[in-house]
Amino acid sequence: MIKNLLHICVLLLILSACKPKEKPINTTEDTNQKATENSTPKITNTALVILGTVQDAGSPQIGCKKDCCKDLFTNPDPSRKVVSLGVVDTKNKATFLFEATPDIATQVKTLKNSANFNAYEIPTGVFLTHAHIGHYAGLMYLGKEAMNASNTPVYAMPKMKTFLENNGPWSQLVANQNIEIKATENNKTIQLTSTLKVVPFTVPHRDEFSETVGYTIIGPNKSALFIPDIDKWNKWEQDIITEIAKVDYAFIDATFFDAAEINNRDISEIPHPFIVESMELFKELTFTEKSKINFIHFNHTNPALNIKSAKAKQIIKNGFNIAQINGVYNL
Repeated sequence: MIKNLLHICVLLLILSACKPKEKPINTTEDTNQKATENSTPKITNTALVILGTVQDAGSPQIGCKKDCCKDLFTNPDPSRKVVSLGVVDTKNKATFLFEATPDIATQVKTLKNSANFNAYEIPTGVFLTHAHIGHYAGLMYLGKEAMNASNTPVYAMPKMKTFLENNGPWSQLVANQNIEIKATENNKTIQLTSTLKVVPFTVPHRDEFSETVGYTIIGPNKSALFIPDIDKWNKWEQDIITEIAKVDYAFIDATFFDAAEINNRDISEIPHPFIVESMELFKELTFTEKSKINFIHFNHTNPALNIKSAKAKQIIKNGFNIAQINGVYNL
């Protein structure tokens, strides 16, 4: 009997040794994979959803040889989409996209799937902030080579409208009626539905081809500020602290954490407010006001892209938030 038991134990040990080892699941890559692939939000009240948080050129960025990129070329992080917001209006069964990014295909699908109604594949309207690549290049996928959309409303300021109408390939979208450009004006309210309004406002930025705007998005109960790109806060004629006080959420430019991050570039050419500068500017705000602030539009070099990094933890410790893909904010 004992001899038979020994034989069984030996056999079990051999089988156990031959069994494939399970892949560990506590890596950042695995966590991001699960968070983004399995957690498309379902919006039951009118709300804003984060569809992307990264600067125009994405992450990893083309040609990047830095440590922040090297692993991402072979093991992409699906949460790293170019900055974009979606709005789902449940009462009026409408969806709106803010920014037409190179990641538009997956972003509009997430927006559609987030709605608790049978939303169209293409949003009810698309809002553009300016003519830098990550903010309007996605329009190309509405053309005949891709979606061949029909008269998709695209909201744009005067210079942006003229730029699209008079420069290819964008002018072809207009000529083929893939898009219908809706002219907007500085500080003029747009009544989108019975419960949703949007107010564009100009901000200082590198306006080579168009003006740059931010948006106030006003829902039935709450409102949000969206400023993904701006030069230093003191260049703006408005006071950012006053503007934050007017809303419930503020999604603001966080392109670079500090100057050390971009020591290979002339900072005068890309004068965004550093996160450290913004935190210093906002340090006297109350806990409630700080909690409104969600940093967004992170350069691929920005350590705050990794929510587990020391810099990200510093931001959160100081009372601020870091926008995360698929995050939902009731309006």
